[in-house]
Amino acid sequence: MSDKLLHLVRHGEVHNPDRVLYGRIPGFGLSERGHSMAEAAALEIAASDRAVVKLIASPLQRAQESARPIASALSLEIHTDERIIEPTNYFEGMVNSGEESAFKNPKHWYKLWNPIRPSWGEPYRHIAARVREAMDAAWESTRGGDIVMVSHQSPIWMAHLDVAGKALFHSPTSRRCELSSITSFEKRGERWFEVDYRTPAEGLLGDAVDVGAV
Repeated sequence: MSDKLLHLVRHGEVHNPDRVLYGRIPGFGLSERGHSMAEAAALEIAASDRAVVKLIASPLQRAQESARPIASALSLEIHTDERIIEPTNYFEGMVNSGEESAFKNPKHWYKLWNPIRPSWGEPYRHIAARVREAMDAAWESTRGGDIVMVSHQSPIWMAHLDVAGKALFHSPTSRRCELSSITSFEKRGERWFEVDYRTPAEGLLGDAVDVGAV
């Protein structure tokens, strides 16, 4: 395997007792289990015996908190990049599961008219473009060693689909991007390739609350 990889790490479980779609709303940090998930991801990265030279995180609290165990384990500074932040979303702050879910309320259905764009938030193409731009910038500014970027489910999945050359339209329920998962990429020439996917927190997923993304 190459001596230089880029790893997109998803944050751990968020403390979200009301099960709302938190999006970019401030104040949503990791739960106790979320901290354990972040530790599991950090241990996985540290145990890989790969040289990690750069650590970047989304500005949102849950991503910054998930990056801290990695920073501690590898003695790295956390750099912040707005380009890997969670997308904007009309449903932010609304209940995202169960009988009270906003998606089941007819008054919100006008926002669901175009799932291909999608009409309820930032266009998929915009998300993919900004994440790929952040990946390119991190790769080009790093001479050797791995890069870790702590982000969110939607941006990571957009990178996965875009790198694979697949359509960006999808059902959010189909995403293969578990809490604290690690999706790894390599750039060869001008092309990106996905080379690995790991779930170091798999044993903690069980009944974890994961309703903050759409």
